[in-house]
This record gives sequence, structure tokens and C-alpha cells, in this order.
Amino acid sequence: MPRSLTSFLFLLCLLAAVTVARAQEDSRENIVRDGRVLELHISGQFSETMRQNLVEWITAISGSLRLVFGHWPRRQWQVAVAPAPASGSDPIPWAEVERGDIDRVKFFTSYNTSAMELKGAWTGYHELAHLLIPYRGHGDAWFSEGLASYYQNILQARSGILSEQAMWQKLYDGYRRGLADTRFENHNLRHASDQMRREGGFMRVYWSGAWYFLVADTRLRQQSRGSLNLDLALKQLNACCADERLSVPDMVRKLDDLNRVYLFQPLYHELVETMAIPPFEPIFASLGISVADGQVQLQDQGPGVGIRRGIALGKAL
Repeated sequence: MPRSLTSFLFLLCLLAAVTVARAQEDSRENIVRDGRVLELHISGQFSETMRQNLVEWITAISGSLRLVFGHWPRRQWQVAVAPAPASGSDPIPWAEVERGDIDRVKFFTSYNTSAMELKGAWTGYHELAHLLIPYRGHGDAWFSEGLASYYQNILQARSGILSEQAMWQKLYDGYRRGLADTRFENHNLRHASDQMRREGGFMRVYWSGAWYFLVADTRLRQQSRGSLNLDLALKQLNACCADERLSVPDMVRKLDDLNRVYLFQPLYHELVETMAIPPFEPIFASLGISVADGQVQLQDQGPGVGIRRGIALGKAL
């Protein structure tokens, strides 16, 4: 074989090898909003088409997070996406939040799914909602998981993924799942939350926490005649204490102090001693929501309708 042809084939193989190596490298890019930076890391194991789907998805769900404070909770944070080891029907089989000097959210997704399917999955909104409080994983897991369960539906409604009707239906369906979880029916929430990782009972723990934040949000809006709400309360907590390592009792005390209310602490002490999820129906009724045969029905008029819509839709920021 002529030397020139040999050299050409060698260079061609080398180019192919370099191309494959580059394709397997993780992609990294920064998304900047309001002077805050999201570092997005995507595994090189994904195809280019899938990488584009992932960028579109992360851009969308991170945008929904801005609808709570008007900006991201952290000045710098990270999202890392890697393929899940096993395929299945769930586009996001696993995700977790790692707290540190720079908070990181890790997602494990299927190899091939559309951006629309990813945007429609609740998991992304749930994990990002954890960042709304400076929780570092020390006790009272119901508080952090309840916050994420509450806001995962709100973020989807505010970003147009869910209608207001669908949002309240999902909250009610979650409540029913929590009621059906009887793993710790003879123990209070404090015990159930502490034992959840070892013994289960996730639904009761998560949806008891969601009840807490729904009640807190509703009462703040009612008692202040609309001048206070959970978005603003958490924004103040984030502004003062985002870099601190606060326990949940510390956080509820701060929330009361910063908002000049006495609400978060007594509600905390009440809930941790409950032996089951408190009823959602009275809160729903105060917001102009009735339930018939498991289906929520939204009233168009009444004293709580404006509050209900404010929770679901927020306001333009």
C-alpha cells in the first residue's frame, strides 16, 4: 500500500477516534439569569439530540423556579444529568439534591425521551423546589419533602404545564395517597419522619409536610389580607440565611421573626405530634374547592377564590 494512502487512512482513523472521544466527554455550559449562574453538566453518553432535549428541559424547569422569588435561590448552583442504568417508562427514574458550598441537583434520565416528556414529569420540579430553603438534611425530613411536594405542583401550574384545576387535583390525590399509607399509624409524624428512610411510610411523611405548607400559605394570605404569602416568607428566609446550616426548628423560628407572625412555630409543634395527616378538606373549602367522588371542583366566586388563584398562579415578577 502506498505510504501516502497509509498515512491518509491513519489520519482518518485518528480523526474518528478523536470524534468518538469528544462525543463521550461531558458537556458543560452556564445558564445565567438575574446575575445568577446555573452550571449545567450533561453526560457525554447521551446523543446530541438527547443533549439538546436535556438543555431545553433544564432551561424550562429552572425557569419555573424563578417564579417563586423572582430569581434562583442560589447565586451559583449546579445541575448534573446522567443516563439511568436501566430503562423504563419513567423518564426520570432517580434524582437527588447534594448540599454543599455549591448546591447540586443530580438527575438520572432515560437515554431517549423528548423534552416535552421531561417537562411533564413531576420529579424535576420536586427536586428544584428543595432549593427554596437552606435545609441541610438534619432531621425533620417531612419539612423539606413536604415543601417540595407542595411546590412541585405550583411550579408546574405557574409554568403552564398544569391547569389550576389539575394542580389542585394532584394535591388532593397526593393527600389521599398519604392517608392510605398506614405504615406508622400508631406513631406521630416525628417518629415516622425519622424512620422513613429505613422503614418506609414516605407518602404519609411527604403529604403531611405538604399539608403544613398549604396551611401556612393559606393562613398567611388570609391573615395579612394578601400582603404576605409563602413565596415572600421563604424569599426572606433565603435572603438572610441561605448560607447558614439551620435546623427546621431554627427555620420556623426565623420565618416567624422575619415575617412578624406567630404561625410557623405553633403549626410545626402541632403537626409533628399528629398520628395521621390532618384533613385537607377544611382548607380546600376555605379556598373555594369542593370534592365530589374524588374529583376537585373549583368555585368561581367566594372569599377564598382570590387566595386560591394567587397560590396557583403567583404574580408576574
